[in-house]
Amino acid sequence: MGKIIAVHSYKGGTGKTLLSVNLAATFVKHGKKVCLFDLDFRAPSLATLLKANGTEHWLNDYLNGICEIDKVLVNMGDRLHSDGKFSVGFANLSTEAIRDMSAKDRKWEMRALGRLLALRNSLLDDQHFDYIIFDTSPGLQYSSINAIVGADLVIVVTTFDRSDVDGTGRMLRELYDLFEKKTEIVLNKVLDASKSGKDEIQAKTKDLYRAPLLGVIPCFCDVLRGEGNIIFAEEKPTHPFTKILDEMANEIDRM
Repeated sequence: MGKIIAVHSYKGGTGKTLLSVNLAATFVKHGKKVCLFDLDFRAPSLATLLKANGTEHWLNDYLNGICEIDKVLVNMGDRLHSDGKFSVGFANLSTEAIRDMSAKDRKWEMRALGRLLALRNSLLDDQHFDYIIFDTSPGLQYSSINAIVGADLVIVVTTFDRSDVDGTGRMLRELYDLFEKKTEIVLNKVLDASKSGKDEIQAKTKDLYRAPLLGVIPCFCDVLRGEGNIIFAEEKPTHPFTKILDEMANEIDRM
């Protein structure tokens, strides 16, 4: 049975979108059929990162009830040499669309939640996708909450920045516990990722968040320099970042 994964963070700049793209690419590399959605409507970036040439319909249109999800999905299998196993739903990049989505009221968001929940039937059950990955907006936007409600697993990407630690802890207690969601932590941009450092990080994470630690990603300079232009899981199969992604994907498969 397929899974819906929401990748979330308390604040921007944690590497959430980079992880979403590379995790999707890792699953594809493992032979899975994957659909990735850009739910960060205030700062959409997947179309730029994946060098998409444009689409007739956006994810915004699906949530607005203008079209069905098949019209939104773009086959990006050639980007990963995956023979059609990778589809993406892009958020509209235009300033007008960003303003429009930012102005939506709670009533609209409730209808949008219904549209998101319907993806389980249309994509997982009918089209046999193995994974749907939501790249969410950081913080407590309605779109992020909808993604969390609709997900089977929430991956929270965080750093050891003090404000990020405090905010992530509050978010876990006040939001995730409320929805009783299965949650895993990914610590990104970690400076001390040695064996002894990882043991300390695992203990610290358990104490801070009371949630399992899915992975620890060191601060790789070449990942930062790549600025999202390199899909490491596809283009650099021997890189340590890619190996960490493989471990995380295997762990999720076992859940």
